[in-house]
Amino acid sequence: MSAASTILVVEDDAIVRMLIVDVLEELEFQVLEAPDAEKALDIVNDTSQTIDLMMTDHGLPGMSGVELANKARALRPALPILFASGYAENIDVPAGTQVIAKPFSIDQLRDKVKSMLA
Repeated sequence: MSAASTILVVEDDAIVRMLIVDVLEELEFQVLEAPDAEKALDIVNDTSQTIDLMMTDHGLPGMSGVELANKARALRPALPILFASGYAENIDVPAGTQVIAKPFSIDQLRDKVKSMLA
């Protein structure tokens, strides 16, 4: 069995973040969490830290999810990025990233994450 994939979850709503983290941990992923883009970038900047996927809220305070994605990709060009948004049809996201609409089911989240890590 290969080591569990590590997912960085960036979500400013503590309750939503906790729910996503719980689901991903139940699916046996390693999970890192950040309440905002600054904390997320601290984690992304730590080259000793493995990150297989970053899941970020599209609407973050301060720096948007898209800005965060662009900065993260500058450091880790191959990093898969999943945006979560309540307005999934209406958002522009960088090339090579994916979107999951909020609210999403546990099954939708699992399937999307697994397809992106495959």
